[in-house]
Amino acid sequence: MTMTQEELTKLNIGQNLDNLMNLDPRGYGVCRILYKAARAYTGKPLTINAAEQLCNIVKEDDIVFILTGFVLLPSKKAEMDGIVGAMLLARALVKAFNAKPVVIVPEDNLVAVKNLSYEMGLHLFDNLDELKQYPVSMGVVTFTKDIAKAAAQADELLAKARPKAVISTEAPGANKYGIYHNATGLDLTQIEAKSDILFQKCKDAGILNIAVGDLGNETGMGTLKEHLCKYVPYAADKSCRCPCQGGIAAVTSADHIITATTSDWGVYGMIAAIAFLKEDLDIMISPELEKNAIRAASRSGMIDMYGWLIPAIDGFHEELNIGIVHLMNECIRYPLQLKKTCATWFEKVLNLRFFEENNL
Repeated sequence: MTMTQEELTKLNIGQNLDNLMNLDPRGYGVCRILYKAARAYTGKPLTINAAEQLCNIVKEDDIVFILTGFVLLPSKKAEMDGIVGAMLLARALVKAFNAKPVVIVPEDNLVAVKNLSYEMGLHLFDNLDELKQYPVSMGVVTFTKDIAKAAAQADELLAKARPKAVISTEAPGANKYGIYHNATGLDLTQIEAKSDILFQKCKDAGILNIAVGDLGNETGMGTLKEHLCKYVPYAADKSCRCPCQGGIAAVTSADHIITATTSDWGVYGMIAAIAFLKEDLDIMISPELEKNAIRAASRSGMIDMYGWLIPAIDGFHEELNIGIVHLMNECIRYPLQLKKTCATWFEKVLNLRFFEENNL
């Protein structure tokens, strides 16, 4: 069956966004290792898949949980990656669906959430009953670091505000022994929020679940566990640098997954895909908003991957992050603008059936 212009555009725009979020400035290839398995698992561009799931189910006033917040050694401060994307995603969910996003973080992220809510233009509530009453708003919940209290807090939260979707981005995920690790295999269990317990309960309840990660030690990355243990350093049994010897690979899996060079870039790609599907560029992140968000997070005490209190994500300076956002914007603007102009060319390409014959 021949593809339509809409189907071909969606495929190629999704692939453009996937390629941009997996740009590899470091050159060590982990993002491409992860992407190969994630793309095979999903069967289509990761960004478009996640965006379609959200567009199909999220409606006005629906609650959406966004889990994030990775605390790093030796400073024991929360990192930039995750929180910037989570807050931009909260804004996008309000713009696209008039939804009620609730960001769930360790206490270490709370100041950043409050300051970033101003940049997003959203009213922030820590009382979820109030959140339901007011427009252009989002919620925040601090999640426990005590494993003995995590299940009860998750149950209480689900009883109070059952979400239509749960999205985890750069949130720590425990391995099969319940140990949380950093990228180099050190034990972080005592300093991480146990929000992967909440994610699992949402998944078990049949709630739409999406996970974004950039290494394999994040919530939801258990979907790729076999691949991680084969190809990612410190992921396999007996390869981590702590007594558990269970590896860094998270055990919690997700039904829908996005992998990227940084988790924030994966979220940016998902936001861009939502903007494309909704045909609304206002949902997208502007370069100025990206700059302001990174700077606000840095001034709120968030650190980059190497421990610096500077506006950088996973060691990538603000100019690179702004550049990624700018390119994603252009990848959405052009196909929306040229849909009619290029219709004849699409027809000729489609008639030659390259994409069907090559199973792309």
